[in-house]
Amino acid sequence: MKEPLAIESFRTGNGWAAAVEKAKSALLSVRIFKLIMRLVMILAIVSIPYWLFIASDRYVSQATVIIQRTDQISGPSAALPVALSTVGGANAADQLLLLEYLLSEDMLAKIDAKLDLRAHYSNWHRDPISRMWFKDAPAEWFYQYWLNRIDVGYDDYSGVVRIQVQAYDAKTAQAIVDLMVEFGEQHMNALGHQLAQSQVDFLQKQVTFAHDRLMDASQNLLAFQDRKGLVAPASTADSINALIARLEGQKADVQTQLAALPQNLSPNQPVVVMLKKNLAALDQQISQKRAELAAPTSKTLNSTIDEFQQLQLQVTFAQDLYKTALSALEQGRMDAARTLKMVSILQSPTMPGYPMQPRRIYNAFVTLLIALVLIGMIKLLESIILDHVD
Repeated sequence: MKEPLAIESFRTGNGWAAAVEKAKSALLSVRIFKLIMRLVMILAIVSIPYWLFIASDRYVSQATVIIQRTDQISGPSAALPVALSTVGGANAADQLLLLEYLLSEDMLAKIDAKLDLRAHYSNWHRDPISRMWFKDAPAEWFYQYWLNRIDVGYDDYSGVVRIQVQAYDAKTAQAIVDLMVEFGEQHMNALGHQLAQSQVDFLQKQVTFAHDRLMDASQNLLAFQDRKGLVAPASTADSINALIARLEGQKADVQTQLAALPQNLSPNQPVVVMLKKNLAALDQQISQKRAELAAPTSKTLNSTIDEFQQLQLQVTFAQDLYKTALSALEQGRMDAARTLKMVSILQSPTMPGYPMQPRRIYNAFVTLLIALVLIGMIKLLESIILDHVD
């Protein structure tokens, strides 16, 4: 019988070569795993003393602030749920705007100009891992480092903004939080002032326009009165109507006197002639006065009254418009003054007396735990690979 192909191949030398290669790869895998475990142990041995003895102390100052507006002072705030709903709802946008500004590069630039944060955080007396390596580092690097040293959060339930800042000494940490609160309030008030001022400027333009319109209408009315020589055409028309009424009464009296004369009296009698002359004079005066009021072919008092009333209506409308604009302007100014925003401090910036960062024992324990977990995983992988080799 023929021997199996594997035995024959082993006898010819191919089996020995394969076994040797397999053993070499297993040995190489074992060496790699041992090297990784040594690296993990070295990192753990180096990290634990760093956390316990070398890492520089960092002091944490914190503050809690809230944005309030002056128009909320007179609002209902006796009940706690109402106050909370007002703070969390109406001011939520302002709180978020404040949070974004506190985390902005503009805020960092202002604080750095006041306290020289670059020199503080890049002090070579601090450990090289936690400090900023270069004082003149690019702005982007400095900003990322700054974000690692501050924590600004918004509580959407209570509507407050909490600020935490880490620094290498307590005074600097407190000073940073003080400036953040101060600059934040200035920025929010500046935004409110810009909006309010733009509204007031618009209303001021409307008042100026309404005032100019009133002046033009008044000047037109005065010019018309000067041109016509009439202060109040309607009063003049009433006077003329009253005069016509008196003339009509006199005419009726004369006609009554004529009718009362004897029938046989001669028309040439002086009395008859005089009464008839009086009656003709009265008719002429009545016709003349009526012609002053209305006539189809000339500018009469009626047309003057109509034109005067139109001009007077324009003046009245301009006055009402001016009053409305003035009222809106005053209301806008009151609203602008009433909607000022104030950053109220619920927890003033603290002066830390103990360095809360880094958490030495916690970080050392976590480092040791991670190292043990990694070593266990590496040993498990090593066992699995060796089992497959066998």
